[in-house]
Amino acid sequence: MKKLEADIIEKKLLHFPDWEFIDNAIYAEFEFENFKDCFSAMSRIAFECEALNHHPDWSNTYNVLKISLSTHDAGGVTEKDFELAEAIEQIVEVEE
Repeated sequence: MKKLEADIIEKKLLHFPDWEFIDNAIYAEFEFENFKDCFSAMSRIAFECEALNHHPDWSNTYNVLKISLSTHDAGGVTEKDFELAEAIEQIVEVEE
């Protein structure tokens, strides 16, 4: 995968209002009603990550999930990151 230029990333992010471009990655935070709902979303996201063979840098504290996506082999953000971000958005939307 080819690393995307910053202007392309910013343009693509117009379709991902929950995400921003920080430190050579796309980043989002999602808040859930409780830990159980957060962990449930993380579990569903994990299956998508495996299917795409692309894994996020992420963490959660109680009901907040923080996700950072970049393609390490490409040294930055690629189409693969946006593909996973879209899958994450669909999962999180269902959880809300």
